[in-house]
Amino acid sequence: MITANSVSVQFGKRKLFSNVNITFSQGNCYGLIGANGSGKSTFLKILSGEVETSSGEVFVTPGKRVSVLKQDQFAFDEYTVLFTVIMGHKRLYEIMTEKEVIYAKEDFSDDDGMRVSELEGEFAELDGWNAESDAAKLLSNVGIPRELLHVKMKQLEGRQKVRVLLAQALFGNPDILLLDEPTNHLDVETCVWLEGFLFNFNNTAIVVSHDRHFLDKVCTHIADIDYEKIQLYSGNYTFWMQSSQLILEQRDHANKKITEKRKELQEFISRFSANASKARQATSRKKSLEKLMLEDIKPSSRKYPYINFEQERDSGKSILNIENLSKSLDGKIMFKDLDIRVEKGDKIAFVGHNNLVKTVFFQILMNEIERDGGGFTWGVSTKQAYYPKDNASYFDSDIDLIDWLARYTENTDATFKRGFLGRMLFSGDEVFKKVKVLSGGEKVRCMLARMMLMQANVLILDEPTNHLDLESITSLNEGLIKYKGTVLFSSHDHQLMQTVANRIIEITPQGCVDKGRATYDEYLADKNI
Repeated sequence: MITANSVSVQFGKRKLFSNVNITFSQGNCYGLIGANGSGKSTFLKILSGEVETSSGEVFVTPGKRVSVLKQDQFAFDEYTVLFTVIMGHKRLYEIMTEKEVIYAKEDFSDDDGMRVSELEGEFAELDGWNAESDAAKLLSNVGIPRELLHVKMKQLEGRQKVRVLLAQALFGNPDILLLDEPTNHLDVETCVWLEGFLFNFNNTAIVVSHDRHFLDKVCTHIADIDYEKIQLYSGNYTFWMQSSQLILEQRDHANKKITEKRKELQEFISRFSANASKARQATSRKKSLEKLMLEDIKPSSRKYPYINFEQERDSGKSILNIENLSKSLDGKIMFKDLDIRVEKGDKIAFVGHNNLVKTVFFQILMNEIERDGGGFTWGVSTKQAYYPKDNASYFDSDIDLIDWLARYTENTDATFKRGFLGRMLFSGDEVFKKVKVLSGGEKVRCMLARMMLMQANVLILDEPTNHLDLESITSLNEGLIKYKGTVLFSSHDHQLMQTVANRIIEITPQGCVDKGRATYDEYLADKNI
């Protein structure tokens, strides 16, 4: 168990937390959520002891081991991959290191013999004899091949280091597990494995993630950072979001009778409890929800941008015809002989192990880079709006946000521009912020606003959820579902893929595999993922 007692944190004049009291219990997985900048990562560091509180304290049950997903990819560069993982269990690694020093002595004394005997006993108690095999198994599960186990971390690519650090955090069955964005840089197979690991994890886990599907799969509770407090809710992310919004809507309709409100919410809670799909979590959630009082569900202050894509004009039936399209970069084949026909109403999710391949494919379609062979033809009635993964070039000028938006609309009315930016959560004097200083999430919202103003009938989006908070991702998701035009996109957001795509195309170096009219879950099931 880990508890925050009257914890307050303030940096200068900025107050993140005020008198927070919360307990995280064994056997539960908590999703820590909050708007960008609300202090999610900081709170995890407070729990781990990495950041000090301004007042209050964190209490960990004596003898319980806390494990943290490290964020510094360079901290272990001089260690081998295998021992970097074992270092996740600090005491076990200390014992192994001390034993090695003693055994290496030429003048091995009686005191050394007694000390090493003590160490061997503790080593056995901590299951040290299986440490290397357990670490190797974890590394295999997160996608690190056996041939890399004994190389130094500095020889790995960034995405491989992230996976090793994840294995380090999970190693040795920690009592309390703190994970900050654990699914970043993971492929879908590893994400599914991690979901299973956390679902079956019997100790305490606290997770920060922008992946709604992941939070729904692993969380028994949601810890919501709002108004400088942290409120604990039973259930997963979807339950929290829908119940919070329902309460808010009903409070906005003051003429609704309290009995109607109570009946509707109780029906909602019953449906949620009945739909829980896994035995352990279903039991845990059912018990929690049976104790849940309607007054325990509170409306959130969280704001959702209004994302709505409209078409200036409808397109014809033929959208895009690709024939024998090929491209290589630095001697490596991205794809070759792609043959794809896109028709009106298609919402195609492009998948594949190499993210660069999808980016290159979209860049070719938008004439940003040259193809090596083949060709493509857009329908004569199509108009494309493109969201690139790298948007830096759009924000390299020293202008105000409202002037930046003016570049993409013929409407010169200041009220219109202010209103449009307000829908994207830029209010008051924020419209005069310099675009160079916008955060990653703010830039993404600007790019989506630009796309909305274009009123295109074809949207091309390359990883649009990167840098967005959960509220913006949800709004984008709903906007793409409602959109009547054609969508070509790539994403690591499982729920976005499942609910938006009506067609899946996998791009490989040898060509493409068109799964036809299939959902993302059907595609994964077909690949036994």
